[in-house]
Amino acid sequence: MLNLDELTEADRIVLRYRLAEGPDSPNTAQFSDVLGYVLQVDPWVIRLRTRGGIVEVERALITRAKRVPPPPARRPRSSGVAD
Repeated sequence: MLNLDELTEADRIVLRYRLAEGPDSPNTAQFSDVLGYVLQVDPWVIRLRTRGGIVEVERALITRAKRVPPPPARRPRSSGVAD
């Protein structure tokens, strides 16, 4: 797994983390993923800037992490009219 202490604000990462156990699944671990740019790394929490806003993930819940490349450049929209 990626060393979380070596992350910088320029890093785009994806994290997989455990969700809190709920009444519907008391003994079953459920997971979620988050993709974004690192805003802050501290001993307890990692904060990411995602397309939907800022997300905080407790480090103790993270099961996997990796760097990902920047998103591809957007292609210009077609005018829809043939030349």
